[in-house]
Amino acid sequence: MTFASDSLNTATESPTPAIVMEWSVNGFDDVGDVLVLPLFKGVEKAPNNALSGLSRAQRATVNEALTGDAFTGKKGKRLSIWTPGCRIVLVGMGNSSASDKSCRDAGAKLMAALTKRDGTAVTVRFTTGWNSAKMTLFIEGMMLRDYKFDKYISKDDKNGEGNDGGADNQDKIWNVSVQASARHQESLNNSLASSAGITSGVHLARDLGNEPPNYLYPMEYADRVQAWAKGNGAVEVEVYDYEKLQKEGMGGLINVGKGSVRKPCMILFTINPKADSGERVPCIVGKGITFDTGGISLKPGAGMDEMKYDMHGAATVFGLMQALVATGWKGRVNAIACLAENMPSAEAYRPGDVIPTYSGKTIEVLNTDAEGRNVLADGLWKAGEFDPSYIIDLATLTGAVVVALGHEATGLWSNDGELSVRIAAAGDAEDEIAWPMPLLKAFEKEMTGSKIADVRNLGKGRWGGSCTAAAFLKQFVPERQDGDGKKSQIPWAHLDIAGTAWGASTNAMVAHGATGIHVRTLHRLITQSN
Repeated sequence: MTFASDSLNTATESPTPAIVMEWSVNGFDDVGDVLVLPLFKGVEKAPNNALSGLSRAQRATVNEALTGDAFTGKKGKRLSIWTPGCRIVLVGMGNSSASDKSCRDAGAKLMAALTKRDGTAVTVRFTTGWNSAKMTLFIEGMMLRDYKFDKYISKDDKNGEGNDGGADNQDKIWNVSVQASARHQESLNNSLASSAGITSGVHLARDLGNEPPNYLYPMEYADRVQAWAKGNGAVEVEVYDYEKLQKEGMGGLINVGKGSVRKPCMILFTINPKADSGERVPCIVGKGITFDTGGISLKPGAGMDEMKYDMHGAATVFGLMQALVATGWKGRVNAIACLAENMPSAEAYRPGDVIPTYSGKTIEVLNTDAEGRNVLADGLWKAGEFDPSYIIDLATLTGAVVVALGHEATGLWSNDGELSVRIAAAGDAEDEIAWPMPLLKAFEKEMTGSKIADVRNLGKGRWGGSCTAAAFLKQFVPERQDGDGKKSQIPWAHLDIAGTAWGASTNAMVAHGATGIHVRTLHRLITQSN
């Protein structure tokens, strides 16, 4: 689909982000512009190999710092030592039993503190107390934090003096030499390759979330997906444009998006389409409102610019697909992205409308700003056609979940206890908390209480808004029969990421903007399911 208006930005670019950081695994040899020594509490003398390649004067300076009070290895503390030709950074890790989160956060905070004024060749040297898993997490934190979205800043502004240094090094990328003893090097190389692949998916999701809405709209997302999939035999993509949506009767998506000149679409992904023949595999569904004005139920102007992030569910879906491909996952995975722009116009849907959906059920529209659930209604029902092992949807769905959980955790609702536990465990392992929330029958009764339609798109009051939204979605999760002819819903979980998709100031992996939330969680869930 193309548009004639010169005012529309239609240039499609390669969607896959470059791996910002170059890395290699080595023995204890030369040091770069910066030497990083992550050390645990109680170290009073540089461990063996920690100071290899330094001059006698440099060694003496480091040991003096370790024997004094300037550096104790306390968690979260750093000490920088400037010596001729090399800046040495001591990173305090606390006790040797440091948690996975502590290791990952320490790497991310180090990356945030580094400046390219000192050079971009960084040596990270792991010695006493480190194992391969913790080393990987430290470097993974550096990878995840090594991100910025500055494509619309002019070159002159980029090269100004700032945290990343001046013009001489601004355009250079970090080159990190990860140094460890020989027994760790093979496993470390393999695990870091996986971390780099996953990070490429996280960064892609952030890129999509951060894009201005005049550059990223429904069919532009579709074009980027197709450009990404082109020539890749492990990926199959199908795009339902506006005409196809109408033929399919996807009224939830159509009605939300019809008020905009940027018409809605649905994108179907399949990773490894020929794998797992006859097996049930996951299907991930993402809400993708590329800009949400609220429609006729117009939002307040303050903060409306942040509604470009309302497509982060679809951003995570795309990022997850990239991460699976980049890490060489061989299993089949299906995914669906539901894209629309919610705009007020003479063509827009209205409060009071009753709209059809792909399932055949009707929705009474009480508020056009409760639009994400309408597009997901079609996506969830479509997901059921794949006969999946489970369905997980991600959506920046409600402000109510931010009231309940702040920016610290995603809300998690599910019709299947085992699936809920697995998602929460995967989230905990990645420090992307998914907090179980109640899916009570009373909430379902409230959302099916319309007098003129099958479902209403808004609860009867302000209370429990994220829970009633989840109860709405549950009405569009299909049932299927088991071998005994008994019907039950497909296992399903809903992740409300309205609080975690952006604005998470305590997330050490992110400087600002979109977070790429749950790419890592879902990659772990899918690839480490056993």
